[in-house]
Amino acid sequence: MVDYHAANNQSSAGGAQTYMEQENDWDRDLLLDPAWEKQQRKTFTAWCNSHLRKAGTQIENIEEDFRDGLKLMLLLEVISGERLPKPERGKMRVHKINNVNKALDFIASKGVKLVSIGAEEIVDGNAKMTLGMIWTIILRFAIQDISVEETSAKEGLLLWCQRKTAPYKNVNVQNFHISWKDGLAFNALIHRHRPDLIDYDSLRKDDPVTNLNNAFEVAEKHLDIPKMLDAEDIVNTARPDEKAIMTYVSSFYHAFSGAQKAETAANRICKVLAVNQENEQMMEDYEKLASDLLEWIRRTIPWLENRTQEKTVNDMQAKQEDFRDYRCVHKPPKVQEKCQLEISFNTLQTKLRLSNRPAFMPSEGRMVSDINGAWHTLEGAEKGYEEWILSEIRRLERLEHLAEKFHQKAAIHESWTDGKEAMLTQKDYETSTLSEVKALLRKHEAFESDLAAHQDRVEQIAAIAQELNELDYYDSASVNARCQKICDQWDVLGALTQSRKESLERTEKQLESIDELYLEYAKRAAPFNNWMEGAMEDLQDMFIVHNIEEIQGLITAHEQFKSTLSEANKEREAIQSIQAEVQKIAQSNGIKLSGSNPYTTITPESIDSKWEKAMAMVPLRDNALQDELNKQNSNDTLRATFATQANTVGAYIQEKMEEIGRISIEMNGTLEDQLTNLKEYQKSIMSYMPEINKLEGFHQLIQEALIFDNQYTSYTMEHLRVGWEQLLTTIARTINEVENQILTRDAKGISQEQLYEYRASFNHFDKDHSGALMAEEFKACLISLGYDVENDKQGDGEFARIMGIVDPNGSGAVTFQAFIDFMSTETTDTDTADQVIASFKILAADKNYITADELRRELPPDQAEYCISRMAPYTGPDAVPGALDYMSFSTALYGESDL
Repeated sequence: MVDYHAANNQSSAGGAQTYMEQENDWDRDLLLDPAWEKQQRKTFTAWCNSHLRKAGTQIENIEEDFRDGLKLMLLLEVISGERLPKPERGKMRVHKINNVNKALDFIASKGVKLVSIGAEEIVDGNAKMTLGMIWTIILRFAIQDISVEETSAKEGLLLWCQRKTAPYKNVNVQNFHISWKDGLAFNALIHRHRPDLIDYDSLRKDDPVTNLNNAFEVAEKHLDIPKMLDAEDIVNTARPDEKAIMTYVSSFYHAFSGAQKAETAANRICKVLAVNQENEQMMEDYEKLASDLLEWIRRTIPWLENRTQEKTVNDMQAKQEDFRDYRCVHKPPKVQEKCQLEISFNTLQTKLRLSNRPAFMPSEGRMVSDINGAWHTLEGAEKGYEEWILSEIRRLERLEHLAEKFHQKAAIHESWTDGKEAMLTQKDYETSTLSEVKALLRKHEAFESDLAAHQDRVEQIAAIAQELNELDYYDSASVNARCQKICDQWDVLGALTQSRKESLERTEKQLESIDELYLEYAKRAAPFNNWMEGAMEDLQDMFIVHNIEEIQGLITAHEQFKSTLSEANKEREAIQSIQAEVQKIAQSNGIKLSGSNPYTTITPESIDSKWEKAMAMVPLRDNALQDELNKQNSNDTLRATFATQANTVGAYIQEKMEEIGRISIEMNGTLEDQLTNLKEYQKSIMSYMPEINKLEGFHQLIQEALIFDNQYTSYTMEHLRVGWEQLLTTIARTINEVENQILTRDAKGISQEQLYEYRASFNHFDKDHSGALMAEEFKACLISLGYDVENDKQGDGEFARIMGIVDPNGSGAVTFQAFIDFMSTETTDTDTADQVIASFKILAADKNYITADELRRELPPDQAEYCISRMAPYTGPDAVPGALDYMSFSTALYGESDL
């Protein structure tokens, strides 16, 4: 017997290759599993036939057809490509055993150790041993040689499957059994290598039978891989047979391995061609770049060697700017091209050397050394051109400096003389005042000094023009013409200066004679004008008075003003006579006056105009003061009328307020009698309303007359309105308190005597008759009624609880109604939420819910609908459709959150 379960890592000395160790021993019991045995029988049969058909034969029954050893030996020859010993053709058992042993010996010679598999068992048709032997052959000849990244056999085949199916969704190959059940992994392997055969996106993970059959049919039809598995067997088996799956998958590996080798060979060729194409392109780029750079150098050198001279510095600076543009714009890219050319040449040579290609030899004249020589010549021409431009600019600058200096000084002089002739010939002094003439004279003296200072500049201009003539300046004609014009104008300015000085001195003496009169006029006109403006302002002043005394004071002041008008008129006439004297002097000496006094802006016409306006305002002021006096007399009468009525109404309101205070404390009889008496008292109060309306009428007249004070009364309409409203409110509040007491008595069952007692206690401690008890007063009242709260501290104990009930807002005061409500709650029985819930439970026949029909049957219609609209649906475990929650409804009626 040959042991095929032994470790199968063979040393190189033995000449055998390493093949995959099986994960588990060939377990005889497992082979008895019908599903696995069926899968292996079909898969191994198909695998054997895929090789036997190359020899023109096949098997039908794997355990029967290998019994004589003939087809077994033929299978080994086909898959190994080697010749086995000649088989024995006899039909006897010994002949068959010998043939099978030859096959087993050949398997053992390939480094495979067989265990528990003997020729007798194969000859006897032992299915388990036959399948084990075929699996060993598959491992050795179909799987052992698979190698991926230094892994071999099963691990290598699994890694290959994982790599090929990694990009596909819903595929995760982790083993050779359940990872292949949905069929997607088989389809992914085919699509990865032949995407034209599989529409992978149309496959569904939940349809494994369709997926498996699709992969098997495509593999058989297009890839020449026989159908070794049955889709239904794989799907219906919890864990498909690993050996069957590995055998079938190895067929895919071998089918696609040839395509992988072809792809690797094509990649190698493409890589070599790509390198060669890249090198050729770099050669072409070098030749073109070298040609373009040499052509640019050839065109540029003649331009740099041009030495044509220019006449002006600007022309030479234009050439310098062109040269600078050449240096900064045109040359840098060429420097970069030259550098890039050298880099490309060196890179190309390196690539050629590394790829075992011959070195690159540029065409004649385009070597790097040729380009460097041409570049050196270019830089020499460039340096000479730059030096020539600088020397020419310096030469022309020396010549143009004098011309620039001449034109600069001439321009300054011409700018200074601009408008000077017009200034010296004007007659502005004929209409000027004395001060203006004096200013003109001082200004003229300053001009004479400036004129003398400019004499040196005129002489310098003439000297520069002479020097330019001697140096034969190309534009000497225009320089000479400009210089002559400046000298001629200088002589004219001198003559005009002297003439203007004489005219100014003569006019100064004529104007001094009338200046003193102008000054005197100004000194007297200013205060008189101020007096008239103040008088006009007072005569037009709006006055507001509030009584007779104030208006009488204004009338007295106005009479005093009128008594001063005679003296004021005399002063006006004296001022006008001074102006008449000025006109007389000007006419006799032929002086043209400017029409205004230099010391004042007040004219004689404005003085007369203001005087006339002031005189017209005097009688208007008289009338206005008299009208205001009549108005104040009328207002005083209104004050007295309003005061009489206001004093009467005020006393009435005060009296009634005191009465109602006493009534609220001293009320006797039943509550109904008290209510009747209070309403009768209210009617008597309301009968006084016409007097209030009458007072409102007087107040309206007061407001319309804009009267804001009244010395005849201390009452104001606002005060009386508040008092009247307070009186009506107090009566209404007292009536409401009695009505509430009646409601409380009837609702709580409080006797009349208890109400008297509560009222007496409350009034006793209401010392200020405010209708409310402060905290300490309320505490004393409770003690008087028998409550034990005397030792409670503020905010603690029983008293704090009671204050929380009667004063929920924390205002610190307890009204009589709150007091009554508390006392009635303390002394009477009231309905509670528990009682209402109990009542509803009776109506609901002891259920935890109630229905709308039950409510409509037991309650009046309006109250039934009220409950139905406000009850929430009942959600308890015993709820029925339409059930309503009467418990939550009842607690909500009393402001309680829970029962």
